[in-house]
Amino acid sequence: MSGPVPIRWAPRARDYDFVVAPRQQELASPTADADPTTSDRILAATAEVLARNGMTKLSLSEVALQAGVSRPTLYRWFASKEALLDAFGLWERQLFERGIAAATTGLRGSERLDAALRFIVEYQQSYSGVRMIDIEPGHVIKRMSHVIPIMRERLELLLPASRAAVAAATATRVAICHYMVRSDDDAEFLAQLRHAVGLKPSNEG
Repeated sequence: MSGPVPIRWAPRARDYDFVVAPRQQELASPTADADPTTSDRILAATAEVLARNGMTKLSLSEVALQAGVSRPTLYRWFASKEALLDAFGLWERQLFERGIAAATTGLRGSERLDAALRFIVEYQQSYSGVRMIDIEPGHVIKRMSHVIPIMRERLELLLPASRAAVAAATATRVAICHYMVRSDDDAEFLAQLRHAVGLKPSNEG
């Protein structure tokens, strides 16, 4: 499959307002006149290629082709496969953080929580990078120890303190189960997340 990552809320320059973006030198050392969106294009392309081939067979040439850049341009940003994968891990976490922040901004209470749950469903159903589980499950399972705390902590911030820890942990486990064994039933996925956090679907449209 070619083309951009199919996420409607794909990051743009102004989306970095939602989180502290990494300094460019932490990701790579491009030339001074390099297009600042080039690194995002390369990282988005990396998600596509990983979803097809996994980490073991990741080809920088294929990433460059997917991103529409030359190999020398890719190497100006990421000097090696290891550097690209390190930057990709950070980018992917920030992609999730920016997306959930954008989905919940300006909302309060149960509406804000419901928007976050809807975002989780959309993210897992539309973002090609999450399908690496089908290619290299071993690598993905190893990453779960990092993913679970991030999702749980983000949800805890949206829940009443008295039940935040248990509810967030339960919803996170539900999301991980759907990640590992994918279901095409978005409504059922969302209903399970709502049940996990004790949210009634009163705003269902």
